[in-house]
Amino acid sequence: MRLQIIRIIAALFLWLQFGQTQADEVLAATIARIKPSIVVVGSFQKTRTPRGLFLGTGFAIGDGTLIATNAHVISKEKDLSHKEALAIFVRRNGKEEMAFATELKVDPVHDIAVLKLAGNARLTPMILGNADQVKEGQDIAFTGFPIGMVLGLYPVTHQGIISAISPTVIPQLSGKLLSSDMLKRLREPYDVFQLDATAYPGNSGSPLYDRQTGTVIGIINKVFVQEGKESAITKPSGITYAMPVTYLKKLLDNVD
Repeated sequence: MRLQIIRIIAALFLWLQFGQTQADEVLAATIARIKPSIVVVGSFQKTRTPRGLFLGTGFAIGDGTLIATNAHVISKEKDLSHKEALAIFVRRNGKEEMAFATELKVDPVHDIAVLKLAGNARLTPMILGNADQVKEGQDIAFTGFPIGMVLGLYPVTHQGIISAISPTVIPQLSGKLLSSDMLKRLREPYDVFQLDATAYPGNSGSPLYDRQTGTVIGIINKVFVQEGKESAITKPSGITYAMPVTYLKKLLDNVD
């Protein structure tokens, strides 16, 4: 009887190890497939040192000429007098490339922006999924540039689960704690994804995707959502949120 129990435990251990190995291989294949779509969103100014400035992360969508990111990533006013221009930076085929871009559509309410690449620039687009089918506990990953271009154009991947699907604003114990932005969100509530994975400010604009398929289900948002949801608990930095891809798809529906 004891020997039988040992054999069962050993078999279970091997099965779990095999399952984990398969999961790791699937994620590795997904990362390799989506990495060409991940870009740095920044600005370029020829007379500045450094000429390229990091603002956040973005990813290619649509026909490959469109880039999705957070609205707050591109909110910095450009120095037009010195020809500062919006640009994306990407590593392809072992080489670092840059392309200029323009703002195409911005949704400040859901903190989403769509950029248009200039000229003939075109990247491999990611596929947008259905956020309505996302479930709590679902395995996810996101890829971006958590510390900017400090280590070069090498995107970093984090993984975890959807830990909660919750409203963008948590009701306060007192009306005195409500800001004007929070009042607006309470009047027009919508759900966001809370993740059991740590993102950093540079991850803003990173695609949140299904680990198996690479399908985008959301956009990492490190600043905008946190301001509303966590003011009652002194804004801890360990919680990560993502905006459902639904709002990106709606924005794309209005693109001419």
